[in-house]
Amino acid sequence: MVPYERLAVGRGPDIGNAAPSGTEDVMLRISKLTDYATVILAHMTVMPERLHTAAEVSEATGLAQPTVTKLLKQLQKSHLVTSARGMRGGYQLSRPATSISAAEILDALEGPIAITECASHDSQCGIEHACRVGRSWQRINHAIRRALQDINLHELADSTASRTPDIAAEIRAATLRAHGHS
Repeated sequence: MVPYERLAVGRGPDIGNAAPSGTEDVMLRISKLTDYATVILAHMTVMPERLHTAAEVSEATGLAQPTVTKLLKQLQKSHLVTSARGMRGGYQLSRPATSISAAEILDALEGPIAITECASHDSQCGIEHACRVGRSWQRINHAIRRALQDINLHELADSTASRTPDIAAEIRAATLRAHGHS
């Protein structure tokens, strides 16, 4: 297998590099901090009405307390959690876990998903006027966005849920359909 860098989902003009032709394990990857934020939110679903301190979340999840504190502040800023100050203060989910989508979590930590420059809302692609594949990538981007909107925090946190289908295979199939292959 040819080595490659994985394509990261996130902000920035040069997010990552796609795998060279012929590789099979191409994937999109969220950042560690987004993954950690999901772990934190999933922990909070166990007792959603309770206020959780950063120290308690750190202890329960095994994440470093400074990281937990930073992420809780970011999640609060994005209105996914609320906070209460004081001796009995802490954080809790801002609404039921069933109404927080994976897309919202990604948006809070990474910004809106854009797998190509032309798929972003503020695209500044220099070749968009002559590009033949932009519309297909935009369709794929929308499909990924819809899939993330269809999964909620309750489902993410459900350790008894059955394994999801092979997402990589589904993305490959969607790509082939977008390019007119059956």
